[in-house]
Amino acid sequence: MLKKILNPDLYHGERKKKNYFEGWYYKIQDKDNKYVLAFIPGIIKGHIVEEGESFIQVLNGNNKPLYLKFTKDSFKFQHKPFCIKINHNHFSLKEISLNHYDENIQLVGTLRIVDGIKWPDSIFNPGSMGFYNYLIFMECYSQVCCLTGNLIGKLMVNDEEIDFTGGKVYIEKNWGSRFPESYVWVQANNFLNEEVAVSVSLGRVPLWFYHFNGFLTAFVLNGKVYKFTSINRSKMNISFNKNNVVLTFEKDDYQLNIETRCHLDDFVIIKGPIHGKMARDIKESIISDVRVELIDLYRERILFQGVSNNGGVEIMGDTCSLKR
Repeated sequence: MLKKILNPDLYHGERKKKNYFEGWYYKIQDKDNKYVLAFIPGIIKGHIVEEGESFIQVLNGNNKPLYLKFTKDSFKFQHKPFCIKINHNHFSLKEISLNHYDENIQLVGTLRIVDGIKWPDSIFNPGSMGFYNYLIFMECYSQVCCLTGNLIGKLMVNDEEIDFTGGKVYIEKNWGSRFPESYVWVQANNFLNEEVAVSVSLGRVPLWFYHFNGFLTAFVLNGKVYKFTSINRSKMNISFNKNNVVLTFEKDDYQLNIETRCHLDDFVIIKGPIHGKMARDIKESIISDVRVELIDLYRERILFQGVSNNGGVEIMGDTCSLKR
């Protein structure tokens, strides 16, 4: 148990028999911004031991996502080094290797992941969720495995060969019994400055007999990671405008402003876990613009200001509850 708490990237569901999900999220884009894809490999276990399946969801811009379904037994894992396998497809923090053919899509090729930037952590605050990882009764856990990294390699998508060399990757994962009812997720790492990335997770979290709003935000600038979280007592303000969210975080002498710029047709419907099945409709965009500004309040100067395209955005549930 302690090994997995200290290494949140690893598979946690080995001893879970039912009412459990675990999924990783790999978002990739090429250096010329022509292609943006996301792969979501995972497993879900139903209310009884016999129920469940493994899967790979495939997102391709604003095209209709694909849900590739496999048996539970098709899901394999190893810890040293970390890797999960679904059928003939392998995912790790160093590589994505795909070999899938069906009537809807063909995916073949290998991408190496290099120069990944991880969320800074410690024994007391492992991974992006920090000490919350030690609370074994929570409904959902989250981990940012790679804030941003570089890609080397090519993929064949149907009959088209795509060179992702010089492109970017983002990796995260979620596990537990279900997603939060209300949450916001924003991710972007396609700024003109190649060493810039942002990741935001904000949710209405149940804890015993009440709820609280927890948030995990990291901003990467020239190799330095600025963390704004409910764990380190950062301040947060949130507002919504149609399909968009505006966020402000403050910690010590720094202020981080984030604004999404989404259109309704940017979003597609993917599947999320609910009641032991992948049956919850999740609205997600991987092609939205995300504007970010980092301000040094003490020196009264802007350290960074820019816009990333091909940003990831999810806004789900009762958004009013996230303001409380």
